[in-house]
Amino acid sequence: MMGTEGMFEHHRKPLLSRRQFMHRQLQYFCFSLLILAFSIGIGTAGYHFWGNLSWIDSFLNASMILTGMGPVDHLETNQGKLFSAFYALFSGISFLTFVAVLFAPFYHRFLHKFHLGIEDGDEERQDKE
Repeated sequence: MMGTEGMFEHHRKPLLSRRQFMHRQLQYFCFSLLILAFSIGIGTAGYHFWGNLSWIDSFLNASMILTGMGPVDHLETNQGKLFSAFYALFSGISFLTFVAVLFAPFYHRFLHKFHLGIEDGDEERQDKE
């Protein structure tokens, strides 16, 4: 993802071709899936070991917490309740990170294209003056 010039092209450089952009987006998509899988894995393991839930119920609870829907099962142990509280805090940041990484190339391309349009307009005005 990172070359010698940074993660994204400079605003004065031309936009990447559609093929290059799709390759970049695929890289970011894969990395965002790693973030998601890591977060779900932590939650699933925590609910299983500290919440005494089956693996499938642990996965369900981790998924629901991670996406902001809320827990499904009531936890009986203090360890499970503490894990659930800390996992909920972690999940908020983790999900935002997942979304930010996933959409970063789109956002950059939009801003880059918008900035190129502004600079093109500025150059045309300077040529007329």
